[in-house]
Amino acid sequence: MTTPQPSQGRSYEVVTDALNRRVGPARFPRDPQQWTNYLCPVHEGDGHHHNPSLGVRYDPRQGKTMVRCWARCNDEEVLDRIGLRVRDLWDRLPEREPNRPPIGVHGQRYGVTERRALTPVERAITAAQFPTLAKRDLGAQTGRPQNVDTYVYKWPNGRVEGAVTRVHTPHEHGYAKSFWQARWTGTEWEKAGFAPIPWKLTDIREALDTGREILVCEGEKDVQRANQAGLIATCNAMGAGSWNSEHARWLAGAGRVIVVADRDRPGYQHAAKVADTLTDRVGEVRVLQARSGKDLSDHFDAGYDLTDLEPVPYLDRPRQRERFHTPVMSRARTRSR
Repeated sequence: MTTPQPSQGRSYEVVTDALNRRVGPARFPRDPQQWTNYLCPVHEGDGHHHNPSLGVRYDPRQGKTMVRCWARCNDEEVLDRIGLRVRDLWDRLPEREPNRPPIGVHGQRYGVTERRALTPVERAITAAQFPTLAKRDLGAQTGRPQNVDTYVYKWPNGRVEGAVTRVHTPHEHGYAKSFWQARWTGTEWEKAGFAPIPWKLTDIREALDTGREILVCEGEKDVQRANQAGLIATCNAMGAGSWNSEHARWLAGAGRVIVVADRDRPGYQHAAKVADTLTDRVGEVRVLQARSGKDLSDHFDAGYDLTDLEPVPYLDRPRQRERFHTPVMSRARTRSR
């Protein structure tokens, strides 16, 4: 008798949740074991109209989620844009045969001498000993989804580009959190992604003009808490995994940027990426985390202030560049559009 295979596994939920945060839900969702197309975060994440070309399908025999861009974008780059790695495609990593080297991407076996050294973010995650990712059991849904806040993204001249709406869906043991994006066409709101600009660009311009430090948080809620504390802060739309070099260009010329990392795997990965894109653009980059709780809001709720944030081992790299100068284009760009 053949054991029935599950229609989807943990990896499918991890991948689709990451895609929903980065590019929005699939327009025409299908059964997990059939190809469902999403917008590709590599070449279709610019907020314009596209025919979705990133296929996602779950293979129950392998316990693996398949991700394939029909326009042939690199798989690892696709995963990087949504804050994941190749290992996240598996429900659990395949077991190795005893005393045999691991199998490579194309079936070749690597010797021990070819073992890859851990990256700084991998070292940071290992040192933090985060628990295995698992969805919290909220129980049955008890009410309709409710829009609880909307964050409008504008160009420095005040022109509206888009908005992110925060949604809470009540359940028996709390609420499920989700987000959706909309782009302003000039006459109406269209449910779609928008240009990769940081939130609160006018505040960033003020920081560049006055030399104040800038905080980069993972989400709009933490930015608001930082603002309430009298700090200048920003973030990108759709949270972890969605920051790229286009966001970083707007901070070019800042004297000091503090990246506040959420205390979890996606948070560390996100913070590392933000720091990497800023290193050659600003005077100093710090990667810090809450002393208590997961994020900056928890940190403030526990009674701590900015000076109490703790360095993230392996990711924090305080340094002051000598003879640092502000790129000419950065100041001009913040005043355009």
